Amino acid sequence: MTLSTIKKAACFIISCTALNGCIVNPAAKQKEPLEASTINVVAEKYQADWSSLAKHKAAPEWLKDAKLGLYFHWGPYTVPAVGNEWYPRWMHFPKHNMAKQHLANYGSVADAPYHDFVKDFTGEHFNAGQWADLFLLSGAKFAGPVAEHHDGFAMWDSAITPWNAKDKGPKKDILGELFTELKKRDIKTIATFHHAKNLQRYQADWQKQKALKGRGFSDSHYPYLPGLATASNDPELALLYGNMPEQQWLAQVWLGKLKEVINKYQPDIVWFDSWLDQIPENYRQQFSSYYLNAAQSWHKEVAIVRKQDDLPLSFTINDHEKSREPQTLPNLWMTDDTISTGSWSYTKQLKIKPFQQVLHALIDTVSKNGVVLLNISPTAQGVIPSDQRQVLAQLGQWLKENGEAIYQTRPWLVAAQGPTIEPEGGFKNRKAFSDLAYSYQDIRYTRSKNNKTVYATTLGTPPATTQLILNAFSQHTIAVSNVSTLAGESLAWSMTEQGLLIELGNKITADAMVFKISIN
Repeated sequence: MTLSTIKKAACFIISCTALNGCIVNPAAKQKEPLEASTINVVAEKYQADWSSLAKHKAAPEWLKDAKLGLYFHWGPYTVPAVGNEWYPRWMHFPKHNMAKQHLANYGSVADAPYHDFVKDFTGEHFNAGQWADLFLLSGAKFAGPVAEHHDGFAMWDSAITPWNAKDKGPKKDILGELFTELKKRDIKTIATFHHAKNLQRYQADWQKQKALKGRGFSDSHYPYLPGLATASNDPELALLYGNMPEQQWLAQVWLGKLKEVINKYQPDIVWFDSWLDQIPENYRQQFSSYYLNAAQSWHKEVAIVRKQDDLPLSFTINDHEKSREPQTLPNLWMTDDTISTGSWSYTKQLKIKPFQQVLHALIDTVSKNGVVLLNISPTAQGVIPSDQRQVLAQLGQWLKENGEAIYQTRPWLVAAQGPTIEPEGGFKNRKAFSDLAYSYQDIRYTRSKNNKTVYATTLGTPPATTQLILNAFSQHTIAVSNVSTLAGESLAWSMTEQGLLIELGNKITADAMVFKISIN
């Protein structure tokens, strides 16, 4: 359909009942409204205020048990496969390396705007069933896509914007097809939203922001630059680049897209990236009450995950980007990290972490009452590269053999012992986290929910015939009745002043060894 045809098309109006307010989108193609039976049929338990929302239990039991989820950064930004997923922004800043590469490879941003990449975002190798099989093999208990990154391209079949994976690019409902296959495999679903940064917030002072060079337009993904597509008033382009009045964008785009995904796909987790603080409080409250009331009607326990302090922790879960905790927290938390050492999205230079690094981060996180959301990076053609698949397969194999010490566990009296200590400070210390190197002397503890078993896991391979001392047992009076491997092989042990001494003999396993300790 040509742009002129789109402009002449009759407005498609999403049901006022469905979205709690009419949304008119003259640029979107006509689509059937959602079936009334799927939307908002619920006696509202939650009102759009913090005190009412605080009645929601932040962490459902299934998420406390799950421990590991997968998601993926995949969109038109994978077409150039250069830099990272922020390519759509940095291509507009002439001194940035991504802008220089864009000019060299495609020409000026005026002649080769970001939306030109959409046609080459083909995803022809995407197969929802095969991807779901891989996620199942990895041991993940929940999974889903980045539903929308900062760039404004929706990965579901949307009636709100023509810039969606069903109408353009892959011509597939990526989120919908994958959710269907995940549910068949009893894997919970997550939809992550990064679109709070998509709004053009600097129309009035663009010249001042431009003078700041790479530091300008900090709260908008795209710089507002007259003469470029990012400042276009074309109704179709405005929906990609966020160029519209703020109140219109908040109601029709930010909140509208969330409600659309909730209504059509019923995600078990809705997760937010940073910049949610740029969304007015009343809109954050409207989203929260809408989602939680919808979940009531589905009879599902759901979770909202956020970063920074953008939603109250009374009913949400905190996320640590590329970082963890040095000690156990009383409330469940999450860390989102990526399988690579660099970009979240696929690039030609992407380097994948060793399996052991991914595994040890998972074990450390779980011991401190955390859950891992691990990102993978498919190509624009919908291929998950073999090096990423290999790490996922290794992770799944380890969890198949040792998952008893991870799934359905809870923090013990002591989380960790050993010389390696995680830094405080979260995301700002992400490089320190990535540089951590553990050894078998670093041990992490979990316990069974009935409190009759403690699991001690080494973050490395103990040498043969080593005596291992679990000094956490010297800090508390614990009556131990048996020590074994998860395979059921008994190990010689004794209680000493230094703690629980275990004779390993030749019963050594690689990467991370688990000891099952029965207590009275």
